[in-house]
Amino acid sequence: MVLKALPGVGAGLARKLTDHFGTEDRVLQLLTDGQTEIIAEVEGVSLKRADSLARSLNGMEEFLATPESVRLHKELVASIATHAVNASTRSRLRNLMPVRDVDSRREIIGQAMKCDFIIEGLRIPSDTEGNYDRVIVSKHPIEELKRFCRVLTPSDQETWKDYKVFKSVTWVGAGGPAQTPEGWLVLPETSSIDMILPEKCVGWFEHNRQSLELLTDLPNGDGFFKYFDEIRMPQLRDLLDEMVNEADAEAIADVRDKLWPLSKSLEKRIHDEVDQSMQNVKLDLSGSDMLEALADAASLQRKLAQQTSDAIEQAIESATDEIASLLSEVGVRCPRTIFKSEWPTKVDRKTLDAIDSQLEELWKTTQSDRLISLARRLAPLKSQCEKALRKLVELDQWLTIGRWAKSVDAIMPEICEHGISIKSGRHLLIDGIPDPVDYGLGMCAGKEDSQSIALLTGANSGGKTTMLELLAHCTILAHMGLPVPAKSAKVGRIESLHVLAKAGGTQSAGALEQTLLQLAQVVSNNNSKLILADELEAITEPGAGARIIAGMLEAAESHEGTCMLLVTHLAPAIIEAAGRELRTDGIEARGLDENLELIVDRTPRRNHLARSTPELIVRRLVERSQGEAKDVFKSILGRF
Repeated sequence: MVLKALPGVGAGLARKLTDHFGTEDRVLQLLTDGQTEIIAEVEGVSLKRADSLARSLNGMEEFLATPESVRLHKELVASIATHAVNASTRSRLRNLMPVRDVDSRREIIGQAMKCDFIIEGLRIPSDTEGNYDRVIVSKHPIEELKRFCRVLTPSDQETWKDYKVFKSVTWVGAGGPAQTPEGWLVLPETSSIDMILPEKCVGWFEHNRQSLELLTDLPNGDGFFKYFDEIRMPQLRDLLDEMVNEADAEAIADVRDKLWPLSKSLEKRIHDEVDQSMQNVKLDLSGSDMLEALADAASLQRKLAQQTSDAIEQAIESATDEIASLLSEVGVRCPRTIFKSEWPTKVDRKTLDAIDSQLEELWKTTQSDRLISLARRLAPLKSQCEKALRKLVELDQWLTIGRWAKSVDAIMPEICEHGISIKSGRHLLIDGIPDPVDYGLGMCAGKEDSQSIALLTGANSGGKTTMLELLAHCTILAHMGLPVPAKSAKVGRIESLHVLAKAGGTQSAGALEQTLLQLAQVVSNNNSKLILADELEAITEPGAGARIIAGMLEAAESHEGTCMLLVTHLAPAIIEAAGRELRTDGIEARGLDENLELIVDRTPRRNHLARSTPELIVRRLVERSQGEAKDVFKSILGRF
């Protein structure tokens, strides 16, 4: 599949999208996932255009042949999407389209309807944005990494030694060091991007960790659960746990944080211990000792030091052992000169700084080694994980549809060759509890409903448009492989659905000509289709409208693959213009209830011309209006 194969995508747009996202596969993946808001970030591509591209990629966009068909499809999908737990699933559902082969969908959705499993915390895998400190050195520039880190190309005169100024380097290709310096990676040119920039690879797993954890613990079983078998990854659990377990680096950082405070506290303790041990020491000096001290002060200092040295050495030894014990936790040796031996004893700052630098380098090395070790094991799994997560979002889509189907009591329809038949069908998108409706048209309907063309008459506000939309809903859902809101249903395969909304009023000559031309093209082509039209006569005056519609019905009836239902208030005039009987069904209003609401049987009566009963509407207005308006409506009512 290439971008240019999508309707309306030329070489220019395909190149613009590919340049923006890096690869054509990336563009196609975004469209498949329903992430059209990201596609719409490209200059010159609107969200409407992006949605259209996604629909074309994901199914038969041409099936929804009119703006009204597109509107009904959009409303249906939005209603289903309210049952989604995860935002990624809602995005994918938005572009769920009718498809030519519905069998595989019907099977998996049928199993999803029997499954109560809910997936939470799932999202489509995504990259993290940001810059990394690592420097990539390659004789062949790696363009796709330039927005993440520095990518340098060595000249012929340069060697790897010229790049030793950088601490984190990936040398790609020949000419690298024989002994790899700390923080470096030396890789062949065939290495994957995930190994060349290991920080990005590990960062991807960290960023998508919550979703990846779902892959490690998917349930086993039959039915819908069997689809988890190909994406379940229990072996990933240990790597994900190791990824967040930074015990070694944390231990080094902890020792480094404790080193200076401990050294200063031990310095004070040495002073306290020596002071305590020297309180009972007495120095006896003879007369000759005193004369010697007068002649040589150093001799007195030697005698004093001799008396105190044992106490000082013991205190220093004990303190040094305590610091050595702390450093041994991370494998660092403690110099025995960390405390100065002369009195008053102090920490040797130079020695302490050297230990701190050693700990810092050890921390960096530990982090680098851990990063590279994780990347070596995670990189081969990344592609598999991406595919598994996208598959899990797809499976969550079917589970969402299953929950929706159970909530609206929908059933999987029977797919047949021609027509439509609904038993106890319910319109999903009206307020309140919908009245169930039975209706059929074409070969799959009962014998009394097998005609492919019918007129639908009846009361204003009686439910004619609602029933038209119900038939459209069932047709769209069935061609998406989804259940329909009915007790039973048969839906014929068609190539396109034409829902024609009620016209807004009499059209100008030019607009009327354009409308008639479009109608003629719809009714005259040989494609299998269902046409659901609402009061087409409104495009012009009633007399001309009846004659135009009669001609359109005759053209539609001449094509075996066409079924057509027309809501009209001009049935007698249309029949007269056609010069023969036409199937005419009616939704009859029987009166007003105590709340002045129409009493209507929503299921049309077959072969029955129902009146529009405007007198019932006028009667309701008489009861609800006041003053002069009430008198006007009383006068009008008297004329019926």
